Amino acid sequence: MTGGRVPVVQDGPDVLLAVRVQPRASRNQLVIAGTRPGGGSPDCLTIRLTAPPVEGAANAACRAFLADILGIPQSRILVDRGETSRHKLLRLRNADAASVIARLQQTPAR
Repeated sequence: MTGGRVPVVQDGPDVLLAVRVQPRASRNQLVIAGTRPGGGSPDCLTIRLTAPPVEGAANAACRAFLADILGIPQSRILVDRGETSRHKLLRLRNADAASVIARLQQTPAR
């Protein structure tokens, strides 16, 4: 996201996904900024959500939104770091970084 950090990284059988969450947006939307040469990982991922940042509502909405985009169960998406922050590190259990990047980049504007 900043400082040259790649937002999608394979970590053993899991994928770590660094995102910025924008709660109370007008609609749920995935915003991908920049793409690395050769079809690599994007530079920054922002998830805009209609949910407010109250009592975990935005985290639950973020997990549900990503599960829908990636076609995986919500139970496989964990908030690894940033439970109360806009910048989060999500762990996608038993996932492949290349397929996650492909699904994110295929996502039409919503």
